[in-house]
Amino acid sequence: MVNTIRQNPITTLLFDMDNTLFDLVGAQIASCHAVTQFLGNDDGDALFEYFLRPDRGFESHENILDYMADRSIAPEGKYRDACRMYETEKLRNITPYPGVFETLETLKGCGYPMAIITDAHSRDATLRLEKTGLLPFFCGMVSYDMVGVKKPAPDPFLFALEMMRAKSHEVLLVGDSPRRDIEPCRLLGICSVYARYGDRFSDDRSEFEADYIIDGIDELPGILAGLS
Repeated sequence: MVNTIRQNPITTLLFDMDNTLFDLVGAQIASCHAVTQFLGNDDGDALFEYFLRPDRGFESHENILDYMADRSIAPEGKYRDACRMYETEKLRNITPYPGVFETLETLKGCGYPMAIITDAHSRDATLRLEKTGLLPFFCGMVSYDMVGVKKPAPDPFLFALEMMRAKSHEVLLVGDSPRRDIEPCRLLGICSVYARYGDRFSDDRSEFEADYIIDGIDELPGILAGLS
């Protein structure tokens, strides 16, 4: 879906990472199932619900500890192993969405410099990009530990603009979160592409104030061709 509100030339591309380039949620769910089986249960979906609570981080190991406490599972001898299993299985289950590798290869061939903006820590982000084979496509990264705040705060986006030496009207960002990706781009004057295919949490994924909406990342080169 293309919205013809903007027709500015784009020189630089920014990408959210988790659930935009690959399905982190699916990997987390698979990881939760592995952990609960290790703990002697078989309710991985129930453990994943702990990660969705607002009072803990979306990837915090404290969610596993709370799950164990609520089920009277003693942490001694199991908690650290469960955390290690969670991280190992999550990374093992991360794979790029269909068309991601080919699309990034096309965009790199067109000469677009590309960078990542993520709420993950740089170590985790690098491991995930290495696991998926996508790291070589990106010449920069803005992570939580670099700026100290998470999206939708403007700081990560402003840091990325400075890092890439680009003006806001020259940049296009692709992300799956209306609140954390699309809204701050609108406020900063950055052209935004809503990756609807990766959004599992919005009740209505049809109308957001993004410049463009895509249901597959392979639609991105066509959008950029129209802006060139």
